[in-house]
Amino acid sequence: MQDNHIVIGASAAIAQAFIKLQRQKEPTSSLYSISQKSLVEQDENHHHITCDYNEQSIESAVQQLSEVLKSIKSITIFTGQLHNSEFSPEKKLEDFSLAYFDWLFRANAATPLLWLKYLAPHLSKINHPCIVTCLSARVASITENELGGWYSYRASKAALNMMVKTAAIELKRRAKTTKLVLFHPGTTDTPLSEPFQKNVPKGKLFTPMFVAQQLSHVIDTRVIDGDVDYIDWQGHTISW
Repeated sequence: MQDNHIVIGASAAIAQAFIKLQRQKEPTSSLYSISQKSLVEQDENHHHITCDYNEQSIESAVQQLSEVLKSIKSITIFTGQLHNSEFSPEKKLEDFSLAYFDWLFRANAATPLLWLKYLAPHLSKINHPCIVTCLSARVASITENELGGWYSYRASKAALNMMVKTAAIELKRRAKTTKLVLFHPGTTDTPLSEPFQKNVPKGKLFTPMFVAQQLSHVIDTRVIDGDVDYIDWQGHTISW
């Protein structure tokens, strides 16, 4: 079986590096990318779908992939938000904003679960290992939260973790060859982390290609066991 892949949120920096890496590793395999805007770099084995990430467009995108899903090795969901021109992570309780909270929960928790909702019936028909990964974050860990702050972002990623953990319990019965992974990429040199890079220790600001390589290794080495892995870029388990 060829190592065919689906990349959701394909315009993100890590996703772009992951696509480039997979095209180099398996140039004859098929890759299906999905994003809110068109991608320029495509070839005969790289197919792209434009999607608005509302529920109807997600359902439509999955339907377009219904046949190819039978031969997919990995599905990686790179979608997520942290800040924009209006919102940034809270430093204190007085900074909490319901609008920011709602925006992050939709982007970081609800949208990935909508993808899983429409992918689930197809995953149950796959008879080979398939790794489904969502990008989480170490700051979602309740156990490891020692710095505080970032209320909405922490909560949105913790909600994602809980929903993916719950989905793994269901898919253990419905899709026995599927493995769910929550992947913390570390601090990566992307627009998402740019405002927060000045305090990153030397050697801990990663390039998108480095993270893509780590993620590819994670996908290649997962064991199908009916559980979800919550791990960092090194493959080390993160405490819930």
